[in-house]
Amino acid sequence: MASHRAPVTPAATAAADDLLALLYDSSGRRLITGQHNQPIHGSAWTAKLTGLTGLTPALWGQEVGFSAPGTLDGIDRRQPNLAEAIGWHHRGALVTYTWHAVCPQDDEPVEFQGGIIRTLDPEIFDAVLDPATEPHRRWCAQVDVAAGLLGQLASAGVPVLWRPYHEMNGPWFWWGGQPERFRALWRLLFERLVTHHGLRNLIWVWSPNAAYDSAGRFEPYFPGNDVVDALAVDTYGGHFEREHYDALLSLAEGRPIGFGELGKLPSPEVLADQPRWSWFMGWPDLVTEENSLTAIKEIYTSPRTTTLETLRS
Repeated sequence: MASHRAPVTPAATAAADDLLALLYDSSGRRLITGQHNQPIHGSAWTAKLTGLTGLTPALWGQEVGFSAPGTLDGIDRRQPNLAEAIGWHHRGALVTYTWHAVCPQDDEPVEFQGGIIRTLDPEIFDAVLDPATEPHRRWCAQVDVAAGLLGQLASAGVPVLWRPYHEMNGPWFWWGGQPERFRALWRLLFERLVTHHGLRNLIWVWSPNAAYDSAGRFEPYFPGNDVVDALAVDTYGGHFEREHYDALLSLAEGRPIGFGELGKLPSPEVLADQPRWSWFMGWPDLVTEENSLTAIKEIYTSPRTTTLETLRS
C-alpha cells in the first residue's frame, strides 16, 4: 500500500492502522462502495443493494441509536447490530458507525425532531464543555454509553470508521452552528474515548455538510490535524460542486476524503473530475429514490469502484 500517516490515536490497533492505510491506498485509485443501515433494519439496506447490483457494498454502516425501542433508530437494536457489525467484519467488510448524539439536556430515548434536531443555548453548551458542571457530567454519561458499544467492537478486533457529530457546519443538530464550541466538543470527545476509555480501534472521520445553503464553510469547524484521521462530506440532491471537493482537500492536507452520506451517487464524470474520493456511504431510501437502477449498477460495476468481492484484491 501507499505510505500513509499513522492514526491520530496513540498506539492504535494494527487493524485500525490497516483500515486507515486502505483509505489512503484507495485515494486517487478506487472508490470503496458503502451503505448505511438504520438500526431497526439491521443489515437490510446492505442486502437490498446487494440484491439490486449482484455485488456487496464493501463498507457496512450503522448508527449508535437514540430513539424509542421499536422505532427507526431504536436503542433496543444496539446489541443485535453490534453482532451484525462483528459478523460483517469477519466477512471482510469495513465497518462505520454514525452517532446522532442525544443533547446532554435530555435523556434517551428521544425523537429525531426536537431531540437531535434542536438548538443548544450557548450558555448550556459552555457548561457541557466545563468539567465542573452537571451538564458536563450528563454528557460524559452519554459518551460512556457509546464507549461501551465501541469497546465491545474493540474486544472483537473490529476497527471502526467513527463518524460522530457530523454536519456540524449546519445549524440543525444541537452540536452545530457554533464553530469554537464545536471544536472544543470534538476534542473533549476524543479525550474521553481515547484517553479515559482507552479505545484504540477508532479511525476518526470529520464529516461536514455540503448539500444545503444554510451550511457554513468547513474550515471554522475543523478541530485539528491531531484529532482527525479522514475527512468526508454529507451531500444530497447531486451537490458535487468542485468548491466543496477543493475545500475538503485543502483541510485534509493529504488525508483521505470520502462521502459520509449520499443520496444521489456520483457520476463517472464527477469521479473523473474529483478522483481523490476514497469511499462513499449511501443513505437508506434516498439511495434508491435519487438514483435509477442503471445508475446504481453503473457505480457498483465500475472498474474504478471496490465492492466486498474485490476489497482485498
